[in-house]
Amino acid sequence: MALRNSLKIAATTAFAAGTLVLLSGCGGGDDSGQPSLPQLPAATGAALRSCSDLVTKLAFANTQIASAETVAAGTLTVAGQPIAEHCLVKGSMAQRTSAVDGKSYAIGFEIRLPDHWNGRFFYQANGGIDGSITTATGGVGGGGALNNALNMGFAVLSSDAGHTGSMGPFFGIDPQARLDYGYQAVAKLTPMAKSAIQTAYGKGPDRSYFGGCSNGGRHTMVAAARYADQYDGFLVGDPGFRLPLAAIANIAGAQKYAALATDPKDLSTGFTATERVLVSNAVLSKCDALDGAADGLIQDTAACQVAFNLARDVPTCTGARDGSCLTVEQKASIGQLFSGATTSTGTKFYSSFPFDAGLVPNGWAGWKFNNSLNLDSGAVGLIWQAPPEDPTTFNGPNFTLMGNIDTMLAKVNATNAVYTESAMSFMAPPHPTDLSVLKNRGAKMMIYHGTSDPIFSSNDTAAWYDALRGANDGDASNFARYYQVPGMNHCSGGPATDQFDMLTPLVAWVEKGQVPSDVIARARGAGNLGGANADLPVSWSASRTRPLCVYPKVARYNGTGDIESAASFSCR
Repeated sequence: MALRNSLKIAATTAFAAGTLVLLSGCGGGDDSGQPSLPQLPAATGAALRSCSDLVTKLAFANTQIASAETVAAGTLTVAGQPIAEHCLVKGSMAQRTSAVDGKSYAIGFEIRLPDHWNGRFFYQANGGIDGSITTATGGVGGGGALNNALNMGFAVLSSDAGHTGSMGPFFGIDPQARLDYGYQAVAKLTPMAKSAIQTAYGKGPDRSYFGGCSNGGRHTMVAAARYADQYDGFLVGDPGFRLPLAAIANIAGAQKYAALATDPKDLSTGFTATERVLVSNAVLSKCDALDGAADGLIQDTAACQVAFNLARDVPTCTGARDGSCLTVEQKASIGQLFSGATTSTGTKFYSSFPFDAGLVPNGWAGWKFNNSLNLDSGAVGLIWQAPPEDPTTFNGPNFTLMGNIDTMLAKVNATNAVYTESAMSFMAPPHPTDLSVLKNRGAKMMIYHGTSDPIFSSNDTAAWYDALRGANDGDASNFARYYQVPGMNHCSGGPATDQFDMLTPLVAWVEKGQVPSDVIARARGAGNLGGANADLPVSWSASRTRPLCVYPKVARYNGTGDIESAASFSCR
């Protein structure tokens, strides 16, 4: 009864939350025009047998269970609603002492097991450089979630991917910790978690899902390439699937912003908030109405890149910088960064970024002017380079501002006797456009990416998806569907309708053959149960909705109707 009630609540709140999805087909058919693929059967639930005695009952090789405790209903909440009672299991795997740095390592994890289980397992892939066992709830996509996998009845796992956050990027000195972070922790955790579920419920998961955003999106793409036989559905958000290259591109950007900065201690003075407003407004002036509605959202991202020209459409300073213009040097440097970072010989090594309306928020600026100094530096210098920088003298900002881009690129592709697998091997999905195992067994993938993501470009994800289509006779939509989120920054925020649920339609696609079409997303204005998005323009309705379209379709205004409502737009 509890499971039925939770599903009723989810269905009811979905409409109010603006997380509806339009579905087509059933029973394994689709709208791609391609032959039907195998249809996986739906999961069936079970009741949790017990909790506290799982400390002794759970047994898996090289695994230590530290605790198993009942978590009372309402201890965790989502959108103000209580999450039902469940069992929290904590433990670790593969404890060892490194022969390289002498430090202790293990893969720490937690598994949350609902009393009333829906028969599904969700591997929660976490962001950043991992190191933290983030509460295992299972994200559904976007910002300000109104639901999560745990609340839906999934058993959910979260891990630190083999190192603790207190280590920072210095865990990269240990070669095995690098590999666990890249992909091997997933290979170790997956059978352990499924075994634990088997013990807890008397049956293993009928269907297994994998999802995350940012580095979590990278984890998900890697899992889709390496472990497609172990998972049935993959929810990929703003993926850094070429993360070392994206980080080096961000470092290259920091060097250019530093050269433009009026204050050498503040990179943001190279491209100030006022100047970013100027450019954003210029982009909107050229691109906002391309979708038929001047509404502060650029839906036709591809057409915008043709319509907007930084050199032509933004005034050039004839005197001092005052926020009303860009200098010739700014236009050259910023334009080149949007075109794609290059080596010293002019070879582009990472994707271009689309000009969009989301350049102003702190979520954009933080990545460009701060994280490039303090996050990307450590990841490149200590986790991905072979050999790494000297940890005893490493200084992140100095590495970013003074480092040689060509040398960084060479080292993330290098190996040696200690670091036998390069970063571009252990961090990226092998053969990223060959998802034949996933496809041929009936598994599915849904991908989303914000067009104003400042660190991982939506152009990069679109190029990957185009290549995936090419590898599948021009159409991959019968097993993988990509959605761009106009205006959204990194995983959430920005001037965007960034609140949506892609897990529900993914499950319906995997288990019922209901092919997802448009996903309805909502703006998070004041009073939103998932939390307000501070980046929303004041002119927008607090509850604006828009359809997120299956790429390459674009949401276009129908010509009549309320521009605050998704019903007034069609994907075409």
